[in-house]
Amino acid sequence: MLRSILALVLTSLALGQPMAANLAIASAEPATTQDRTGNPPPSAAQMKTIGIIGGITWVSSIEYYRVINQLVQKKLGGVSSAKILMYSIEFGEFSKEEKLAEQGDFTALNQTMVAAAMRLKRGNADFVVIASNTMNSSAKLIEREVGIPVLQIADAVGKEIQRSGVKRVVLLGTKYTMEAPFYRDFLENNFGLEIFTPDAADRDFINNVIFDELAAEQFLPASKQRFIRITEDLIRKTGATGVILGCTEIPLLINQKDLSVRVFDTIQIHSEAAVNRALGITN
Repeated sequence: MLRSILALVLTSLALGQPMAANLAIASAEPATTQDRTGNPPPSAAQMKTIGIIGGITWVSSIEYYRVINQLVQKKLGGVSSAKILMYSIEFGEFSKEEKLAEQGDFTALNQTMVAAAMRLKRGNADFVVIASNTMNSSAKLIEREVGIPVLQIADAVGKEIQRSGVKRVVLLGTKYTMEAPFYRDFLENNFGLEIFTPDAADRDFINNVIFDELAAEQFLPASKQRFIRITEDLIRKTGATGVILGCTEIPLLINQKDLSVRVFDTIQIHSEAAVNRALGITN
């Protein structure tokens, strides 16, 4: 508003016009503008703090941090950035807990996830983002045990697919994400989607690449080509018109330019949902 007033003063002096009326108009100018819905624009002062459970793996956690801050800067302008608390789990020990969970013992795994969320709550995070498709399976447990909201990745992904109009999608991820009901059943039951996954041998291959290569920051051309071949074969077989990159490491290996149908990058979608929630933006 100060710039507007100065401009009016200079214009009035140049034209020899009285300044009082122009200053009255300028002083009535609102401090903020409104968006098309009539709501005030998002502001940094009102931004909520995003709590991120990372380290599953750190390779993709970096991407969450980058994308979330880029989105906030885009929405608020200038040198704005997000308010973030991140607790990064040590993945070496965590991977051992995951193996126990594969055998049916989730005790250690659940304790680690609850403890991580508790740290974020004590740090005054307003809500939690689990930077892992697979470990979003613990979202309800965290909400119940810790009493902090969790922004679930499958919900954000389902809404984005629904907005796109795509109905038949290929789901790529860890074996647990591709096979367990927490993800695929949620998408089918809540968004009316048809979910297709690769056969058992290909699921094993994808799972091994995620844990043995991508988690170690290895992006091998041969693995990339087989990922693409598996996905394109399934697209042709099922008539799917979309692909969910349902592991937060997969978008680091393949992306939209590699595939023939619409790609849903779960890091991007989840990060966008987190920023909108932090800024109070509703779709």
